[in-house]
Amino acid sequence: MDLNSYIGKPTGAGTVHVERGAVSRFAAAVTDDNALYHDLNAAKGAGFNGPPVPPTWTFASVFQGRYPEEQPEDPTGGTGNPMMQVINGLMKTGGLVLHGEQEFRYHQSVQCGDVLHWEGKITDIYAKESKGKTMTFIVTQTVFSNQAGEPVVTEIFNLIHRGA
Repeated sequence: MDLNSYIGKPTGAGTVHVERGAVSRFAAAVTDDNALYHDLNAAKGAGFNGPPVPPTWTFASVFQGRYPEEQPEDPTGGTGNPMMQVINGLMKTGGLVLHGEQEFRYHQSVQCGDVLHWEGKITDIYAKESKGKTMTFIVTQTVFSNQAGEPVVTEIFNLIHRGA
């Protein structure tokens, strides 16, 4: 498997609505009781038009607030997320899959009522030796943009396969 051939491949795209209920439930799930995420008056008092999203909300957002008629064409051509294709190929010989580092770069605030478009791609794949095992790192980047097309959040995610 030529891992370098996966670099640059799209991992998906979508459109999500930032909904108050989803934001409030997410904040509760991560045990963040900050009133900004739950109370419209508190959010407005802090200068927001609606409750802002908690820092890691975009990672989970691709599973909620999606309406089929608003989704863009699948940039993978229906083949699925190539990150999973790489992992599936590596797992044929066994090993472990680990969640590596994850980074969120906020360019603008995101708040309830926003509609975001996201696009992801594989940006790097590399291997390192550790204690006699090969660790393969798959790095993806997902950019969330607002309705004006301006980036609001960039996520960088690293998935690791540790060989058997």
